[in-house]
Amino acid sequence: MKLILFITLLIACSFQLAGQSSSIKGQLLDESKQAIVFANVALYKTKDSSIVKGVISDENGIFKLKDVAQGSYYLIASYLGFSDSKKENIQISAQEHIDLGILTFKNAAITLQETIVIGNRPMVETKPDRTIFNVEKTINSVGADAINLLRKAPGITIDNNNNINVLGRSGVLVYINGKRLPLKGQDLSNYLQNLTSEQIDRIEIITNPGAQYEAEGNAGIIDIRIKKDKKLGANATVNSGFSPGRYPQSNLSINGNYRNKKINAFGSFGGFNRESFGNEYFNSFQNSLNLKEANQQSSENKGYDYRLGSDIHLSEKHSLGFLVNGQISNNDENILNTIEIYNATTNELDSTLIADSHTKEKMQQQSYSISYGFNNKKGRSLNLDLDYGRYKNESIRFLPNKYYNQNGELLSELINQFDTPTDIEIYTLTLDTKDSIFEGQISVGTKLNLVNSDNSFLFFDEIDGVFTQNNRQSNQFNYKENVYAGYLNFARPLGSQLNVSLGLRTEKTEAKGVLQVFSQDLEEPTVDLNYLDWFPSMGLTWQANSQNLIAFNFGRRINRPDYKVLNPFNFQLSQLSFLKGNPSLRPEVVNNIEIGYTYNYKYNLKLAYSETKNRIVQFIGPDDIDPRIKVYSWQNLGKQKVFNINFNTHITINNWWDTYFNLNGGHSRNQADYDDGVTVDIESFSYNIYYQNTLKLPYEISGEISGYFNGPGIWEGVFLYEPTYSLNLGLQRKFLKERMNVKLSVSDIFYQSGWSGFSDFNGLYSRGNGNWDSRRASLSISYKLGNQNTKSNG
Repeated sequence: MKLILFITLLIACSFQLAGQSSSIKGQLLDESKQAIVFANVALYKTKDSSIVKGVISDENGIFKLKDVAQGSYYLIASYLGFSDSKKENIQISAQEHIDLGILTFKNAAITLQETIVIGNRPMVETKPDRTIFNVEKTINSVGADAINLLRKAPGITIDNNNNINVLGRSGVLVYINGKRLPLKGQDLSNYLQNLTSEQIDRIEIITNPGAQYEAEGNAGIIDIRIKKDKKLGANATVNSGFSPGRYPQSNLSINGNYRNKKINAFGSFGGFNRESFGNEYFNSFQNSLNLKEANQQSSENKGYDYRLGSDIHLSEKHSLGFLVNGQISNNDENILNTIEIYNATTNELDSTLIADSHTKEKMQQQSYSISYGFNNKKGRSLNLDLDYGRYKNESIRFLPNKYYNQNGELLSELINQFDTPTDIEIYTLTLDTKDSIFEGQISVGTKLNLVNSDNSFLFFDEIDGVFTQNNRQSNQFNYKENVYAGYLNFARPLGSQLNVSLGLRTEKTEAKGVLQVFSQDLEEPTVDLNYLDWFPSMGLTWQANSQNLIAFNFGRRINRPDYKVLNPFNFQLSQLSFLKGNPSLRPEVVNNIEIGYTYNYKYNLKLAYSETKNRIVQFIGPDDIDPRIKVYSWQNLGKQKVFNINFNTHITINNWWDTYFNLNGGHSRNQADYDDGVTVDIESFSYNIYYQNTLKLPYEISGEISGYFNGPGIWEGVFLYEPTYSLNLGLQRKFLKERMNVKLSVSDIFYQSGWSGFSDFNGLYSRGNGNWDSRRASLSISYKLGNQNTKSNG
């Protein structure tokens, strides 16, 4: 009832103020009478040159400044490659609507042998439907991968298993250039760690997507945009990076494109070599035993990625697009797992298990996309996309388990080998249409998504020097998921200040998981899912005046269980530690509500509340049979409630000092009631602070001091983590008329970004801590080739 009253008051205020507002409009064209699309238009007070309002021109070059108070102004329109267009002595009275007509841009005069046009973007841009994190604006992104970049982005936190949380919510969907990346868990983490910061232009965070986006992903969407040069002619950039640390990491890539008025052909190729380490320590109490566990991990990941595509403008209204993406990597990983088993009462050492495993992985990922677009430049458009992706992972793991007594004498030895290949194929068809209707815009679309996943889990015992398949520990799990979706969305202004968007999406899910076992007594029922879900969404944007913007969003979303967590068989980390899937998991459904407020285009506040039913989480508990074994398993929580607040701002203190501040805080409560009196009722307040100072130093050097502090919180279902922090330094200088950019950074100077915490669930208490190679120096050099004086094509 309160929500309905709030919306009614917003609408009433907008209609009341609509009749009192004045406006200024116009159209931007170049000298050949072509529309200047997405140009920046700013209105300034004549008296003190303070900015009043800013807008961007639309696809026809038209702009409109609404709610302009009576007074004297001047206007400046700017666009890369053109001289600014300025209109002075604009006098406007109350309730007056001025049409400036056509403002013509002139090509920038070139009097030197080379002219470089520089456009600056803020590090963080906040828009009504998304937050944009511009990677190039942070020096300390040098040598980082996508996972570490996300740690810096507003509203995002990363846990000790590299799981991504947005506004305190898990279950985010990751896109690359607007295309969904169909990976989860460790596969997603591996992909993002192989994606270097030098390849990334920006990260767009959409916390409450509208109906036009698929409903998967409780925390919304993170869209990672890869760099693409927009200049006319032939251009290229060579990037190289080196980071010594305890183990060296390096990367080399080249991005190039050729663009004219009819075609844009682009491509990139890059190679990487990443060596890293990680340590984890646990002290666990279960079934009158005290287990002290240490995991020491080192890995080397080598590979390359490529991207090739083209955009073809068939005519003024029709276009075609082609895109091929790929990544191939080889990973060698060694983990030394040591578990000392003590009697919890007498504290006497009973035995020690040492498992020194070695894993060789080869990941191959390719995707192909064909798209067609129609746009009549009058509000009507159609887009058709056909996509195919294949993701193969070959993995061989060698695992010896050796038991020693308290005197260090070998008691027993068991050697196993695991062959766990995965092959995923994804077919997608998407059709989106837009048209103008009832003074607004209506969007209608459909999507078909087919996923075929073949997974083998082959377990081998070494007997007399020969590996023999253990049929009671092996299986094959084939999972097919078809999602049929359709949506309707309508958006229009209500008066001069209020914009409303209403959407409804429906998705029909058909999924089947077939477990093929090698021993008939181990057969499990087929995972068979068939359900229809409806996902409403609503957005309101109220531009109260030139200084104040309020946005309200509501959305319902779903998170389906991954095929890996549905496989019921045990995956052995060591003989005393297992991962076990759960074929009876149900999809989790969340309702999200957000209210955002922006003041003066730089102070941004967002309040969010979400309630999730059947949230899928990982628990750590004792095995039902062997009292020494620790089992990692997935369960559905009864419900989770999360309150979150996010505040960020970018302030220019003076002409040599800029600062950015981001605060994210929230309260979460996890509740569940399982059989045999096993319950979960945990609540926690968590917060994260990120702070960055950018300084202009002598000799044209830019400096950066940045860092974050993570307060306590909850990971997964029952693990309570403790505070951590990091401090980073960076320097940057450009040479050779801005063509060469050199960056140097040092991350996690005090080496405090590790983790620590504890879990207490179902008779197992475990306290742990860990760290990785977060403290390292990094050097990056990029060099731009080609003509830098050609204008942008939008």
